Amino acid sequence: MIKKRCPWCGEDPLYIAYHDKEWGVPVKDDATLFEFLMLETFQAGLSWITVLKKRENFRKAFDGFDYKKIAKYSQSKIDSLLEDAGIIRNKLKVKATVTNAQAFIKVQEEFGSFSDYIWSFVDGAPIKNNLKTMAEAPANTPLSDAISKDLKKRGFKFVGSTVVYAHMQATGMVNDHLVDCFRYNEV
Repeated sequence: MIKKRCPWCGEDPLYIAYHDKEWGVPVKDDATLFEFLMLETFQAGLSWITVLKKRENFRKAFDGFDYKKIAKYSQSKIDSLLEDAGIIRNKLKVKATVTNAQAFIKVQEEFGSFSDYIWSFVDGAPIKNNLKTMAEAPANTPLSDAISKDLKKRGFKFVGSTVVYAHMQATGMVNDHLVDCFRYNEV
């Protein structure tokens, strides 16, 4: 029997694996939350598959997404990242990643964990939408607007409402699998 999937993942094996194993699965681990936040930052204005194909290059270039190390990056490290053809070499996004790592640590200090902070916006449980078509999936919501505003107030960069909503989808804060997708009831 053929599994029914959300149509956005198409036929690309990398995209299918991401859809089937990661997208929409609730993430409460700070290290993974930072990884997704960082990747979503680099996705701004680009397609997710572009970032997904470079994910392992990002992992290598950014010390395994270790936000504690990234928060301390020097200008020379930033300059070397901007020379790395394996990643998206956007100066503002690279600098934002360092700034976001620093802000991430401050949120941890205030709330105990970034997870406690970000999941408090949904009372600790995923929002389960009932989407029948991809056209019904919003690019942002009043909730992603509020989270974006709060993140920006805390010093985060490249965290507009659309980036935040994509982060919510990726980390399972919201379940936007279509109702006829085999993953809808699994996540």
